[in-house]
Amino acid sequence: VQLQASGGGLVQAGGSLRLSCAASGRTFTRYSMGWFRQAPGKEREFVAAITWSGSTTYYEDSVKGRFTISRDNAKNTVYLQMNSLKPEDTAVYYCAVAMYGPPFGNTIVAATANSYDYWGQGTLVTVSS
Repeated sequence: VQLQASGGGLVQAGGSLRLSCAASGRTFTRYSMGWFRQAPGKEREFVAAITWSGSTTYYEDSVKGRFTISRDNAKNTVYLQMNSLKPEDTAVYYCAVAMYGPPFGNTIVAATANSYDYWGQGTLVTVSS
């Protein structure tokens, strides 16, 4: 099982980026997936998650209305569209897949790192002021 995150880079405040996470090793169409981030000197924190069908999404409060998580099961890929970026969004962004636990029933479960079983290597997003 491999998750390859890409799409990070340097952007000015107010700008946009789209992160991608390509999954390989098996079909991920039945699994929930999520994005987390870790800023320098801080703990890893939840950003967004999406159920296997894409019908339900979860977001951390600070990104609601600015970030959108989506997935293309035909491509085994999950996306994070990030708009109106702020300097405080600067972090390494990680994607993850939840394969062995029950389906996400609420934001608390979706936002818990232990709900996920495999993680990608991370992609750096830097937002300049």
